[in-house]
Amino acid sequence: MRGDKVILFSSAFSFMIGIILLAFVLWLFSKSIRFLFRFILNSIVGFIFLIIFNFFGGIVGLYLPVNVITAFVAGVLGIPGIIVLLLAKYFFHFI
Repeated sequence: MRGDKVILFSSAFSFMIGIILLAFVLWLFSKSIRFLFRFILNSIVGFIFLIIFNFFGGIVGLYLPVNVITAFVAGVLGIPGIIVLLLAKYFFHFI
């Protein structure tokens, strides 16, 4: 009888550990999905900022290329990101 209780306890304990591990993995997965969604959303916002900047910057001769990297920098950093891109293009000839 004692052996049956130990096996039952061992099985229940293993099941609880499995459920906790599954919950932890699902929690990590939801964090990564949220991070990916935020990355994509920021890149889209950066793309829109760049389009607006190029529209009005064309009047005074300022232009930034619109690609994935510049959209991401502008999306993550916002207006300071566009300033960083302008510095990279016109002072350091990087872009």
